[in-house]
Amino acid sequence: MAGRIPQHFIDDLLSRIDIVDVIDSVVPLRKAGKNHQALCPFHEEKTPSFTVSQDKQFYHCFGCGANGTAISFLMEYSHMDFVEAVETLAAKAGLEVPREGGYVRKDDDRTELYELLELVIEYYRRQLREHPLATRAVEYLKGRGITGELAAKFELGFAPPGWDNLINALGKSDAAVQRLAAAGMLIKRDTGGYYDRFRDRVMFPIRDQRGRALGFGGRVLDEGTPKYLNSPETPVFHKGRELYGAYQARAASLDRLYVVEGYMDALALVQFGITHVVATLGTAVTRDHLERIFRLTSRVVFCFDGDEAGRQAAWRALETSLPLLNDGRSVYFRFMPEGDDPDSFVRRQGRVEFEADAGLVPLSDYLLNTLRGKFELGTREGRALFLDAVAPYLRSLPASALKRLLLRDVATLAAADPADLDALLASGGPAKSAPRPAAPARTPARGTDRTLVGQLIRLLLHRPELALLAPEPVELQGVSLPGTDFVQQLLELIRSNPGIRCATIVEHWRGSRYEGRLRELAAGSEALDAEDFDLEAEFQSIWREVQTRKGRQRRKELTQVERLSDLSEEGKAALRSLGRPPKVDAGE
Repeated sequence: MAGRIPQHFIDDLLSRIDIVDVIDSVVPLRKAGKNHQALCPFHEEKTPSFTVSQDKQFYHCFGCGANGTAISFLMEYSHMDFVEAVETLAAKAGLEVPREGGYVRKDDDRTELYELLELVIEYYRRQLREHPLATRAVEYLKGRGITGELAAKFELGFAPPGWDNLINALGKSDAAVQRLAAAGMLIKRDTGGYYDRFRDRVMFPIRDQRGRALGFGGRVLDEGTPKYLNSPETPVFHKGRELYGAYQARAASLDRLYVVEGYMDALALVQFGITHVVATLGTAVTRDHLERIFRLTSRVVFCFDGDEAGRQAAWRALETSLPLLNDGRSVYFRFMPEGDDPDSFVRRQGRVEFEADAGLVPLSDYLLNTLRGKFELGTREGRALFLDAVAPYLRSLPASALKRLLLRDVATLAAADPADLDALLASGGPAKSAPRPAAPARTPARGTDRTLVGQLIRLLLHRPELALLAPEPVELQGVSLPGTDFVQQLLELIRSNPGIRCATIVEHWRGSRYEGRLRELAAGSEALDAEDFDLEAEFQSIWREVQTRKGRQRRKELTQVERLSDLSEEGKAALRSLGRPPKVDAGE
């Protein structure tokens, strides 16, 4: 596709930059044996579990599982997309990013949209100050307690009534109209042409944590619907990822971060001095939201309305939060009284009451109290139902101190033996037998096809030059082990790129169905660094086992043919070569 970054450029870029330099510029690293270490930038911890391998050009955190290449690090830590990360690294290396088809462009289309949306923000702000019909918008904001200072800080604006105000102001050419439409500011008519998406609304600009303009939320000033309207999904705006107020909150002291559901809730809290607040954009809390929030703070407080819809939103937030609760992270809920939302509550009760720790409900309490209230724990049947209900939530928690404490409390509530509860969680259902012990990490389980091929790939990721010890990739043809087709591709890639490293291999399959498994295998190869571990011998041993499987499979196929019909002389010779003479009829 024209404009796509060629794979060969990404390979060359990764060979020129050093992941240690990239990460050390923002997260100080210290040498630890062959690798470098630091406190993980993706979760709270007191002892370093974040490791950077200069040999593999790969990072991995043993605590939260974060891993990847220099490109991945910029995407996760600096919230860049793939193209931005590549362009940033290319700039460090003094390279210009080419595009396929000979098409080179210095700026991405997104850059134009960011710049255009800045102009739109300024246009709406000017309308709030100068438009003759803006009085209604000003009175509405004053009625909600929004001061001029706060309106300026959050760049509030006004979209005047009418169908073509923005088009007339910024759409002076067909190309300009097309850009406005791409930014989500215009809607195409069925009969042709465009009209303004936002009309007669107070406008709330949405910026990302880097300060880039992404889109808008608009609050209607009459009885029209919807009451709140957001920009549509565009190349720069994704509601399930972004948070209103994240840019303004970045400067606050983030010992905790309040998450509310609406623009006005966020502004009301800021007006009362609670500046560490963000709002979702009309969607439920997503994993992307939480991952971004946990990069800002380790303590999250969800604030929901005191109605049924608020309680349902809180439970969804609980379910989304559980898999991300590594050690050092905590989630609380601040439930508003019936009929209140954060806006009305803080205006009625004030900041001190809103921020009081006594009003916070820890996620673990909310989980257990909600579930225990649904069952009769005085009976065995009720306790069994309680265990069935709570087990999926416990399984979704990562290994952590919180999980251990929850397991203990659940066992007490259900009058169960903690060991039985461990077995229930490990099995994914009622425990029928003790779980099978795991195989040693450094010794591949020869009887498991997935492990056999996985260990082969792990070794190649850890030391790609081992590919030179393997026969030609074609030798894997006819081996019916899952993943051998991928191993063929991997061997061919390594042999055609002498000196290739783990990071380049992982990036080669970015976006494919293999990426997740490759990152998992690359992150789990630290045991291979042991001095007494003979990588070459292990690789050759696995390869011999693969060939043995191939021979066994071929012998089985020939034997089946032999049972059905006479083998050809060639087939008989093949059987003899595989270690078993063909059957001979008694009449011969």
